[in-house]
Amino acid sequence: MKKWIYGLLGIGLVVSALAFAQPSNKYFEIIKNLELFSNVYKELNAGYVDELDPAATMRKGLDAMLGSLDPYTNFISESEMEGYRTLSEGRYRGIGAQVKKIGEYVTIIQIYEDSPALKAGLKPGDLIVEVDGQDARNRSTEDLNLIMQGTPGTALRLKVERPGEKKPFLLNLTREEVNIPNVPHSGMVDENVGYISLTTFTQMAGSNIQSAIRDLKAKNPGMNGLILDLRDNGGGLLNEAVNICNLFIPKNELVVSTRSKTPEQDRTYKTTSQPEDLEIPLVVLVNNRSASASEIVSGTIQDLDRGVVMGQLTFGKGLVQNTKEIGYNARLKLTTAKYYIPSGRCIQAVRYDEQGIPVHIPESEREKFKTRNGRVVLDGGGVLPDVELAKPAPPAVIQALLEQDLIFHYGTNYALKHDSIASPDDFRFLDWEEFKSFLAERKFEFKTLSDIALDSLKERAQQEEINTLLTAEIKGIEDRLLKHRMQALEDNKEEIIHLLEMDIIGRYHYEKGRKQLNLRKDPEVEAAIALIKDPVRYKKILTKN
Repeated sequence: MKKWIYGLLGIGLVVSALAFAQPSNKYFEIIKNLELFSNVYKELNAGYVDELDPAATMRKGLDAMLGSLDPYTNFISESEMEGYRTLSEGRYRGIGAQVKKIGEYVTIIQIYEDSPALKAGLKPGDLIVEVDGQDARNRSTEDLNLIMQGTPGTALRLKVERPGEKKPFLLNLTREEVNIPNVPHSGMVDENVGYISLTTFTQMAGSNIQSAIRDLKAKNPGMNGLILDLRDNGGGLLNEAVNICNLFIPKNELVVSTRSKTPEQDRTYKTTSQPEDLEIPLVVLVNNRSASASEIVSGTIQDLDRGVVMGQLTFGKGLVQNTKEIGYNARLKLTTAKYYIPSGRCIQAVRYDEQGIPVHIPESEREKFKTRNGRVVLDGGGVLPDVELAKPAPPAVIQALLEQDLIFHYGTNYALKHDSIASPDDFRFLDWEEFKSFLAERKFEFKTLSDIALDSLKERAQQEEINTLLTAEIKGIEDRLLKHRMQALEDNKEEIIHLLEMDIIGRYHYEKGRKQLNLRKDPEVEAAIALIKDPVRYKKILTKN
């Protein structure tokens, strides 16, 4: 504790020296508030009725301070560093599995190919009941992730409970550095249209995209169009975004610049190599979870009129973060600059809700810029696609199936009965009646908006003491809504079967298989194919408004 207080006093002395060197109200405010902060904690520690946890108390103070800034400026403690490396560097050190809290236990929901988890025999659906001898009941996902991630070569022992097995059993694993492919799938989605999916901008993303393009061309000499799928891609390394743009635009072309508080720290990033293909028609798919580096690529392609951006408005993250060592193996990740793409616009959202999610800004409030061909584009809230595609909310029945994890639980039961399945191109789910029986056994129920409105009506009628007058009418509505809910499964059968196939395929063919299967029924990919096959429309989109 003394060390911490002396540290604050040291900061105060340093700032005091700066204040004398450069008299300023700002420096006085820094000194005053550091001293106030120190004094408040000192009094709390000495006199508060309950014992204080210094780390937890200080963390709340840090989080509150940083929470007043943008959502991306964060304190990263020593225990959180491994998770940070996974997100920012694409480095995953652990067992190679995704987990989710379902009920009392954290459950394995996905296994990465060639991972320690796969080698040890873990399967989706396994409940983690003990970790290195410690009871895992009611432990959070974050807690177990911190334990399971770690230095490659170190051992981990899990006790798991598997559906279909009578007793829990032990599995011994060795942590490794797990490679998560950033290009899980590439292939032809039409006779002459290629497709490449990029899930994250980790190291070698540009090289992997280039290799995929060359491979597609070698195997399909008549390829005359390409779809680059950046949907759900949250970004990553800036240099890889530049490298990917360089595949489609000339050498020495400006891709992005950064502007910070101090002009001498501003940077510009240009392409450095000869392009892979300047002519092939290109469609970039994006959605509201395409962020950061994804927005640099899609926005640059749009600004230079090199291809058509299609999908939904992107997330709106145009900020540069750097990390600073701040002692005790912790770091501060702070925003130091903003990204600006070739037209001069910044795609950073300027408003957030309480959860840190960008708030939609009306187009009338966004500044206008122009692409190279003179098309109008907007700043201040993501990349607006050249071709917008509607993304309707899922029906209530599908939302309920997902929220109650029933697609996942059925997939677990299915995998227990099938040692293998067909390839992603050939697999078809044919057990619809069995699935409905499974839902009946689980007593599946859900509410539509009409059900919720009826509940509100019943409550209001009871409050106004007129419920007995409406009994027959309410009963009739309830019966009709019940029939509607039962029919909802059949009405959405095709979409539900697709979700079942996606879950099941992932258990046997991993993420690559999921991507491959999803292309069988992807209306946005179909829309991209149709655009590429309509060169007149494609060219018109890229022409001045």
